[in-house]
Amino acid sequence: MDVELRASDDDRQRVVAELQGHTAAGRLTLDEFSDRVGAVWNARTLGDLAALTRDLPAPAAAAGPPSTTHGRRELLVVFAAAALTLLVLGVFMAVSR
Repeated sequence: MDVELRASDDDRQRVVAELQGHTAAGRLTLDEFSDRVGAVWNARTLGDLAALTRDLPAPAAAAGPPSTTHGRRELLVVFAAAALTLLVLGVFMAVSR
């Protein structure tokens, strides 16, 4: 990967999805997630994006189905992370007008 290549919106969305997974797994707090998502949308290069996940393990290729209790908690965290992402994006759009 050439770290100097410009990042696309698809690249940014992929990193946000990865960060949501790490938040759901308990590796990131909602505040850390929010800070990193803000940085994702300001990232210009693939290297900038890679720096935001450098301290996190690579996503698992094929994980088994979660238990029912864990699955509900994970779904709740992902929902909260998505809502927070929308809030951060809304604030970003309001400020950039």
